[in-house]
Amino acid sequence: IIVTVKALQHAHMHRDNHLSGILMSRIVLALGAVACVSANLVAQSASATHTIMPSPTTVAWGYYDAAATPVLHINSGDEIVVGTLITSSPKRLEAAGVPPAEVEQSLRDIYDKVTNKGPGGHILTGPIYVNGADSGDVLEIRIKKIDLAIPYAYNAFGGKSGFLPEDFGYSRMRIIPLDKRTMLAHFADGIDIPLHPFFGSIGVAPPASFGRLNSAPPGIHAGNLDNKELVAGTTLYIPVHTRGALLEIGDGHAGQGNGEVDITALETSLVGTFQVIVRKDMHLTWPRGETPTHWIAMATDRDLVQATKTAVRQSIEFLMSRGLSKDDAYMLTSVACDVDITQLVDGTVGVHVMIPKSIFTRPTDAPP
Repeated sequence: IIVTVKALQHAHMHRDNHLSGILMSRIVLALGAVACVSANLVAQSASATHTIMPSPTTVAWGYYDAAATPVLHINSGDEIVVGTLITSSPKRLEAAGVPPAEVEQSLRDIYDKVTNKGPGGHILTGPIYVNGADSGDVLEIRIKKIDLAIPYAYNAFGGKSGFLPEDFGYSRMRIIPLDKRTMLAHFADGIDIPLHPFFGSIGVAPPASFGRLNSAPPGIHAGNLDNKELVAGTTLYIPVHTRGALLEIGDGHAGQGNGEVDITALETSLVGTFQVIVRKDMHLTWPRGETPTHWIAMATDRDLVQATKTAVRQSIEFLMSRGLSKDDAYMLTSVACDVDITQLVDGTVGVHVMIPKSIFTRPTDAPP
């Protein structure tokens, strides 16, 4: 700025009005940049860290709802440490072989005391009210850390659920030990699964007109996406539909395969650390994700073909925001991006497109 000011003084001395105008514009832009940096620094220094653990008074059992009562208020830029519970009853876990002492007391308390529940089955921590968030904004959720909370997970299927109920007309549940030191799940003799913990459900309240939504089907509010890419170090962007956003987090998975075909993953309890930021400069119609190596376009629908079409269109829209024409964006999605099935079993199925960052040889400043 100082150099530009000196150049402006020199231009003024020589009555070069055109140059003077250009340089003044540069000063304004530079001052604006400094102001933005200063505002960010102030926001960072003023940010707080909150901890919220599951209890009968801090969970929403089985729903996302714009009318739900918040259990915590935070500011944009704050960090939150959130505990979540395994999606199963204490009785069912014990029947499958979990020693009673290893069933979390908070899970017992919630099953004993919470009566406002349904229509879904997930125990979600929240809702969390984000000050300043409102309909039309985007909630940027940076997933900074995910820790295992218990030394086991389960996988189960039922006679009327999963992708192949006609082949498995009965129920079965398996308890799977988790080794936090090696980050492996011991599925069976000779079979160890690398752990990649993530939260199956991170979502906000839907529009008020939707009423109380079942926690199982994902949608424009994100929710039960079951996207295994959303591990620590990634970011989820969710369109906001109501004041405060009303963020809820749960359905911890120690790992999962794309599709989640029998309806469950390595279901477990997790503790996550997140930074939550209100983005008024972004406007999305569907959730999007970002990893260190990829951008993720997402969509859901009751029909797999329609979900895929919407996800591909979301990829095209994203690539067009990077400066590509519609035709080129369609072509690039075909030749360089992977269209993956997220899950097939939540009533509403999910599809996501993995867009590699490595194909772009020049950095861009466009939003995700």
